[in-house]
Amino acid sequence: MFKESVYIPVDTLRSFIKDVLVKCGVPSADADVCADVIIESDKRGIESHGIGRLKYYYDRIKAGQHQVVTEFEVVKNGPTTAVIDGHHGMGMVIAKRSMQMAIDKAKEFGMGSVAVRNSTHFGIAGYYPLMAIQQNMIGMAFTNARPSVSPTFGAEGMLGTNPIAFGAPTDEAIPFLYDGATPITQRGKIEVYNRAEKPLPEGWVMDENGNLMTDSKKALDALEKRKASFLPLGGPGELMAGYKGYGLGTMVEIFSTALQTGVFMQALSGVAPDGSPQPFRLGHFFLAIDIESFTTLNEFKAITGQILRDLRNSRKVPGHDRIYTAGEKEYDMLAVTRSKGIEVNQNLQKDIKYLVQELKLDDYSFPF
Repeated sequence: MFKESVYIPVDTLRSFIKDVLVKCGVPSADADVCADVIIESDKRGIESHGIGRLKYYYDRIKAGQHQVVTEFEVVKNGPTTAVIDGHHGMGMVIAKRSMQMAIDKAKEFGMGSVAVRNSTHFGIAGYYPLMAIQQNMIGMAFTNARPSVSPTFGAEGMLGTNPIAFGAPTDEAIPFLYDGATPITQRGKIEVYNRAEKPLPEGWVMDENGNLMTDSKKALDALEKRKASFLPLGGPGELMAGYKGYGLGTMVEIFSTALQTGVFMQALSGVAPDGSPQPFRLGHFFLAIDIESFTTLNEFKAITGQILRDLRNSRKVPGHDRIYTAGEKEYDMLAVTRSKGIEVNQNLQKDIKYLVQELKLDDYSFPF
């Protein structure tokens, strides 16, 4: 009997994620990386990219869109740059190795950047700047995605959700960490609303005729059939500057495609001309900056920290007693999920139960 909602300990879910991927044929060390990226999303309260995506990866592996054994090919390598071909392997594994390459180059030469082609979904983009932050560096990560975002005045999904992630250390325990898609929202958030059987806020998704959609299930189905699209940041038209989100999404597409001679937009659909599934061939771009190549680490952290404090301490509108800076809410959630566990609603319980049965993971006894 499925319950309305249950809380599962973080370590239990992380172990389950790894075991599912190992059963699918992912090598243990690589499954460990994937599980770490996926559970980090849940730990930070980002439901859209956590365990809710596990069946999504399972389905893609079964369809042959993700290769379980990741072939990480260094196509071109220079002092501060590299180009990687991931050969459709596990995106988290490709991304983590690529970001580490960028960090290693930055340690030696001040900056490091790595462009990737032929990869797959790599989880939350913010995971990778966090790697740089842990080395007292600035980090950035970009990725393109299957076409789903309409350009300004368009009604067809052309760009991916194309997130931008930027992170920097501060003199506080909480780093600055921005991780946001370039449309108003992204597919994972629609999945969250659909699992919770809730309507969407108006203005997130529109159909092929430009009509706004609020039924989460219909919106998800229409997005899958390419009969709906996300609106760029700012919304439709130019009045609220939707062209800015459109421009940012295009910038990410260029970073994720042109430097590594990858494919782009419609070619990232994951569907072959005959309608059969094919690899998504995603591109990523990672950047690491050694702060001490510019100034002392303490000076950088002090200035960055003071910027954030000044923002948080600025005058607030009536009815609000706190201003947040990027990464604060997710940092605060770490303590909550550590003590309480990860919330799993009824529909997600069904997905987990399905994976337990399909993969014969009978050692797991979940409370549903």
